[in-house]
Amino acid sequence: MKLLETVYSEMGERGIKPDVVTFNTLMKALCRAHQVRTAVLLLEEMSSSGVAPDETTFTTLMQGFVEEGSIKAALRVKARMLEMGCSPTKVTVNVLINGYCKLGRVEDALGYIQQEIANGFEPDQITYNTFVNGLCQNGHVGHALKVMDVMVQEGHDPDVFTYNIVVNCLCKNGQLEEAKGILNQMVKRGCLPDITTFNTLIVALCSGNRLEEALDLARQVTLKGLSPDVYTFNILINALCKVGDPQLALRLFEEMKSSGCTPDEVTYNTLIDNLCSLGKLSKALDLLKEMESAGCPRSTVTYNTIIDGLCKKMRIEEAEEVFDQMDLQGISRNAITFNTLIDGLCKDKRIDDANQLISQMISEGLQPNNITYNSILTHYCKQGDIKKAADILQTMTANGFEVDVVTYGTLINGLCKAGRTQVALKLLRGMRIKGMRATPKAYNPVIQSLFRRNNTRDAMNLFREMTEVGEPPDAFTYKIVFRGLCRGGGSIREAFDFLLEMVDKGFIPEFSSFRMLAEGLLNLGMDDYFIRAIEIIIEKTDLGDSDVSAIRGYLKIRKFYDALATFGHLLEINNPQWSYR
Repeated sequence: MKLLETVYSEMGERGIKPDVVTFNTLMKALCRAHQVRTAVLLLEEMSSSGVAPDETTFTTLMQGFVEEGSIKAALRVKARMLEMGCSPTKVTVNVLINGYCKLGRVEDALGYIQQEIANGFEPDQITYNTFVNGLCQNGHVGHALKVMDVMVQEGHDPDVFTYNIVVNCLCKNGQLEEAKGILNQMVKRGCLPDITTFNTLIVALCSGNRLEEALDLARQVTLKGLSPDVYTFNILINALCKVGDPQLALRLFEEMKSSGCTPDEVTYNTLIDNLCSLGKLSKALDLLKEMESAGCPRSTVTYNTIIDGLCKKMRIEEAEEVFDQMDLQGISRNAITFNTLIDGLCKDKRIDDANQLISQMISEGLQPNNITYNSILTHYCKQGDIKKAADILQTMTANGFEVDVVTYGTLINGLCKAGRTQVALKLLRGMRIKGMRATPKAYNPVIQSLFRRNNTRDAMNLFREMTEVGEPPDAFTYKIVFRGLCRGGGSIREAFDFLLEMVDKGFIPEFSSFRMLAEGLLNLGMDDYFIRAIEIIIEKTDLGDSDVSAIRGYLKIRKFYDALATFGHLLEINNPQWSYR
């Protein structure tokens, strides 16, 4: 823009008079720079310079106003155009149709088309495509299909652009069968689909968990004489990774390279992320090396993914090497990079190295945040060093950090493990005073600690408080409370009532605790309660009919201990992980 202004100024200084092409070029640049009002002033300057505007001048201005979302201003320019004896072209009409459509005024667009047809205008391919696009963008795909029929009647066969608009709209609406029907219609009418057509459908099929169909469609791309592009492969590789088929994703990756399609950063990052999440770090590291040898840019995201994967597998020294590589490769390290490695060092009990890394983080212009400090805090809490944990909390406050729910939860857990339950309870109360809604992560350690100290009443009161003012109890909360009650922390009736409550909430107790309750009921002769306890859990589990019949058979003949043993055995077979959900 500045270059054009400089050239225009020099033309004036050298006495070179600008012509209509000069003005049109400047006007187009101004409109693209969203300086439409300045472009209008240029129109006035044209008149004073004796240069007559042409249809390009006016159409450019109209396009500028359309892009700004001002159809009224665009229509005023058209009126000025007619006043100055300049006839609108098809381009002019199409620009205004697009203006109406962009604003969602498709009925006005249709009215304008009909008005122009009455004035002798003949719609062309661009007219129809613009209107079809407007209809689709505004949720009128059914009307768009009817317009396509009109196109054919008027001798304008829909082109690949028309079909792609409709296919895209149908796919976004989840109308995949209709979209596939349009693809077939294209072929029948002699319009060859392009890679955009196929990619749109492949994306929709993958999003709809119809991966096999997506892969079949990708094979058709080659049969149609087209070459899948990097976007096609990336869609499919990402979908395969999401459904947990990394082997097929890697085979497709190799096929991609052998077909001459060069993988990009997205391809590699998708595979590396998936491999790291599955713990297949050797292959992920191989891909990182391959990226470098292939000249594919590696981003901070790429390295962060690798570092995170290594830290999760406690391969901290290798993570440090990758961290150092970033500096050598000139790739910036962000807060996520540092926080990931700091957390890994803390879990590896290398607290001095973690603190040193925080200093390096600050020296590189990055500020530690709650995530940084929470890693250090968690380490000290696990080590039972509550004093240093408290020091970290004080540092956070001094540096202006709001102590969040996660930080409180970490410190409360550490205090409980160190046997300082009352201090943890005060901290929990402090959260409520500050208006913070405590999570199960904050409540659970305190409730568990109270039960261990046989302080059942306080534990139950805290549980009830949690249900009223905190976040809803989770599976672990119910496990703690039920286990505490079953181990003698409360009356057997209270444990039974709690069983009914937790099952009603959708949580199934671990069998070891349930067995304690069941045996207690039998020892006290509460047979009916025992039968009811078995029945309510049967209703919530997926035991087979024959298994249920076997248990109920024992119950019927009052062989309760056999029923309990069979119940536990069958649950273990059907779900070895069975405990609480």
